[in-house]
Amino acid sequence: MVTIYERKAGERKPGLSRRELLKRGGVGALLVISGSAVISPEHAWGLETSALKPETMATLIQMARDIYPHDQVPDKYYAIAVKAHDEQAGKDPAHKDLIENGIADLDLKSGKDGYTGLGWEEQRVAVLREIENTPFFQAVRGGLVVGLYNQKEVWPIFGYEGESYSKGGYMARGFDDIEWL
Repeated sequence: MVTIYERKAGERKPGLSRRELLKRGGVGALLVISGSAVISPEHAWGLETSALKPETMATLIQMARDIYPHDQVPDKYYAIAVKAHDEQAGKDPAHKDLIENGIADLDLKSGKDGYTGLGWEEQRVAVLREIENTPFFQAVRGGLVVGLYNQKEVWPIFGYEGESYSKGGYMARGFDDIEWL
């Protein structure tokens, strides 16, 4: 037997419709937390966590995007950059406490929906400015410098070709080429 559900004119189902979900698309628009994983169905990647809570990792990804905002860099690379905190938290209980307590404090300062619930980047950046001198913020920011920009996959996005020594050095590769001016 097949059951057919009909909606009355103007009646809406609770939650997001498929159309509404598709309209809300964009970079970083949707991260799904499932068990011990953070998943981005829009861009087909996932990140399994072992020491930190998946909600913590989702917040770290958003925080990373707000600290070093690059619209052209997908969330996947930010997730890879903050994964080191999960790995370190598994080895060092003090680091786990630093990150989990830092995220809890960040959520508390952000209001009832927490940091990821803030809809505008300006609001999130304002909260980050409040905590920028804390050891938690400095640990996350410091890890991002290496974790994000040392990924060879993101170099082409920024126009960086990598080191030049193995390719003959800069002298033979246009160090004085100023066509870009």
